[in-house]
Amino acid sequence: MNLSMKWLADYVDCGISAKEFCAGMTMSGSKVETYETEGSSFSNVIVGKLLEIKPHENSNHLLVCQVDVGENTPIQIVTGAQNVVEGALVPVAMVGAVLPGGVKIKKGKLRGVESNGMLCSLGELGLTTHDFPYAIEDGIFLIKEDCTPGQDIHEAIGLDDVSVEFEITSNRPDCLSVVGLAREAAVTFEKPFHLPKPKFHGTNEKLSDFLSVKVENETLCPHYIAGMVKNVKIAPSPRWIRERLRASGVRPINNLVDITNYVMLEYGQPMHAFDARYVSGRSIIVRNAKEDETITTLDGQVRKLSPEMLIIADAEKPIAVAGVMGGEYSGIMDDTQTVIFESAYFEPVQVRRTAKKLGMHTDASARYEKGLDPNGCLRTLRHAMELVELLGAGEPVADYLEDDHRSNQPITIPFDPEWINGFLGTEIPAEDMRKTLEALDITVNGDTCTPPSFRIDLERPADIAEEVARIYGYNNIPSTVIRGVAKAQLTPQQQFLRKAEQTMVGLGFYGILTYSFTSPKCFDRIGLPTDSTLRQTITISNPLGEDTSIMRTTTLPAMLDVLKTNYKNRNAAVSLYERGKEYIPTGADTLPNEPERLTIGMYDGDADFFTLKGVVETLCHELRLPKCSYVRPSACDAFDETCALHPGRSAVILCGDTPIGYFGEIHPTVQKTYSIGTKTYVGKLLLEEMERLAQPDITYQPLPKFPAITRDLSLVCDETVPVGTLESVIEKAAGKILEDVSLFDVYQGDQIAAGKKSVSFSLRLRSHDGTLTDEQADAAMKRVLKALNSVGASLRES
Repeated sequence: MNLSMKWLADYVDCGISAKEFCAGMTMSGSKVETYETEGSSFSNVIVGKLLEIKPHENSNHLLVCQVDVGENTPIQIVTGAQNVVEGALVPVAMVGAVLPGGVKIKKGKLRGVESNGMLCSLGELGLTTHDFPYAIEDGIFLIKEDCTPGQDIHEAIGLDDVSVEFEITSNRPDCLSVVGLAREAAVTFEKPFHLPKPKFHGTNEKLSDFLSVKVENETLCPHYIAGMVKNVKIAPSPRWIRERLRASGVRPINNLVDITNYVMLEYGQPMHAFDARYVSGRSIIVRNAKEDETITTLDGQVRKLSPEMLIIADAEKPIAVAGVMGGEYSGIMDDTQTVIFESAYFEPVQVRRTAKKLGMHTDASARYEKGLDPNGCLRTLRHAMELVELLGAGEPVADYLEDDHRSNQPITIPFDPEWINGFLGTEIPAEDMRKTLEALDITVNGDTCTPPSFRIDLERPADIAEEVARIYGYNNIPSTVIRGVAKAQLTPQQQFLRKAEQTMVGLGFYGILTYSFTSPKCFDRIGLPTDSTLRQTITISNPLGEDTSIMRTTTLPAMLDVLKTNYKNRNAAVSLYERGKEYIPTGADTLPNEPERLTIGMYDGDADFFTLKGVVETLCHELRLPKCSYVRPSACDAFDETCALHPGRSAVILCGDTPIGYFGEIHPTVQKTYSIGTKTYVGKLLLEEMERLAQPDITYQPLPKFPAITRDLSLVCDETVPVGTLESVIEKAAGKILEDVSLFDVYQGDQIAAGKKSVSFSLRLRSHDGTLTDEQADAAMKRVLKALNSVGASLRES
């Protein structure tokens, strides 16, 4: 909402600067985005009077003008415009002037003749013929306003208003008007508020002799008023109306159209004007549209209507979509003789639904869908008639037709100053509260208060407390500690999830956030089997498109999409993680399961499978999970998504017998599908399962008192035997004295038989009961070798 400060002054005289006004209004709840002085895009332009015009001696189309600019000596300006006449007043950009677009005026010569400035057209001042209808587009602006040579052009043509842009929240539709903001300003700055009642005389004719009005759907249109203006005279609006519309961001058109726009901006109530010639049967019917009924709206588009939409119709056809836009033949034309004014209250929800379904968003629908003053229709109509009479735009008929089905039961809200102070943490006197509320037109009667009809947002005591607080000043409310509430703390689940993310950040990974909805094609891109349960998804009923039509059952495709984007943008090394949910259907009429997942994605020229394995091991350690094991995906069918991974460079993570995730290099086919030109590694961890398995209690372990013995084992086994299997056998056979086992070498070459590999481990043995003897260590090693023999591993001889 753009507010003209000149227009505001009709209702309240704040007597402060624009900056102070904006600060005060923001603090009282009407947030100001910015303010702008009209004509600030140009400077040093003044009014000049053409004293003498002569042809240029070296040109057939240039003219040399002597211009009075309020100084003792006229200045000389050369122009190519042919519409200049001696004695005319024109805008003169003096030497040093700056025009819109950053154009700077300098002294110069045109065809050898000195020119000390420039005569300006409307366009060169950023104006149009809508702002000054008597001017021409191509030519110098010949000013017909009452001004004098040397006068600043801003003041001379009324281009000196200040426009303040407000961000009006959806719960305050009353502030989408000059009157509403003026009322707020009066209370904010403690100034008198003046709102005169509209007055007009009109003719004594009976409107029912010319027109009939009937509302068929009383729920969607509880109040409808129609008025008439005869002998219409279409002409440009006077300058004061054009100035105010321009400052409010509305283009002036003609007097009748400008009146409806002016009233809408002033009172916040949209109006519509119908050309009576095109109202068949001189009958207005407010009804629901019929099946397959159509209307051509003012923008020339044919709109298909549906029965839930409310329309304005005549005896034969729709002539307007209620609260949204008029029909093609209902607008005001140059030869219009009789106009029917409409002022109505339409139910907000149906206006929004209709506008959205038709793909139409207008100034009228934006106001109607937020909710208007149900009692404002008559005041708005009378003010429009007042302006018609004031502007001489026609002869308004004093009578009007009304179909009224409003419920006039006012809302009452308890008024309890003690509760309000307790709610706000203040000590505001009850009398001050009453004064504040009454200044806002909220009637206080004992222990109840009644909001005015235009304050549709006031429904409960907390709303009244808010009104008191914002006028009292939020910055005047002291800071207090919340009483009676336990100290806030994270739940165990929140602590676990936060620890997981903090660990990933500590490992150098960046967090990302992707959409929960995705495309059905994502399953094909990762090569998911056609019979996979992950293809059983929840379909969104109103998707933005096919690419966002289902809820994801796996987070892997989203991570690959982000990796693809980073690779396309030539990011050389990327390490990412995402904590997000998957949506697993549970039945037709039940909500899906939404398990938490941690998805990891990375590529780097130096990274490999073991880099990602180290990340996973560190994460599991920090989350205090028992020791995990790793198996090939083929040995564990817990995850269908592992089809997207390289079969020889991927693993499923087991914590005991419970699968808690997978990781590995993506399959070359998938890598090609996503157009990633480097080896890429991904993983997914089941956070909820990990939390259940985690051991949050920390067990104290004293420092060892006795020395350890280290033994190395070099084994030969089939190359198909996993190292993890050998490690597991060693741990079980060595018993309690085994403190640590670590792999330090895997070798295949000339000294090892074909199909075999050499695997070397380092074992650290320690007893906590006394110094470990060689005999105890040798016995443990014999048990280990015997157990290894059972899986086909033997001690390497050389």
